[in-house]
Amino acid sequence: MKIGYARVSTLEKNLDLQLQALRKAGCEIIFQEKVSGVNRQRPESQRMLDHLRKGDTLVVWKLDRLARSTRDLLATMEMLRDAGVRFLSLSEPWDDTTTHAGKMNMTVFAGIAEFERDLIRERTTAGREAPMKRGVRFGRPCKLNVDQQQLVLRLLGEGNPVPEVAKTFNVHTATVYRLLQTQPA
Repeated sequence: MKIGYARVSTLEKNLDLQLQALRKAGCEIIFQEKVSGVNRQRPESQRMLDHLRKGDTLVVWKLDRLARSTRDLLATMEMLRDAGVRFLSLSEPWDDTTTHAGKMNMTVFAGIAEFERDLIRERTTAGREAPMKRGVRFGRPCKLNVDQQQLVLRLLGEGNPVPEVAKTFNVHTATVYRLLQTQPA
């Protein structure tokens, strides 16, 4: 039986291209999820691995959909081999894991996929650092402006309870506690 696995890194991305290719390849069952490949806790990936049986073929659209680190990919390939499961990547036809050359190719290309991930991380970090140096803030905007923050601290200093102060400013108590944590002791 051909079992498909499709994954995209974020909720905003679309699985349609992968699903179409997997169906065209004859996959009878397709497991799909929207979660980063770096995350090892991928429920659908685990369900797919648990579902595979001897003689099955695991089919992915691209190698990096299955794993983004060399270590994880090689561990998965070893597990598949031990279970008698074949592997096929539709975009990388060189990955016949039943041959020695295919195993070597898999190792080399897994290293390339990990290298690509590291480059993406490096570029993303560099892309964030320049705006941060210019004072750009990332993340959610503050719920309280500077004046409100000072008033919150004053009210707390006067002995008002956190839930009451939070209610006064229509914010969650966690917002008030986070403000307290940012203050020097």
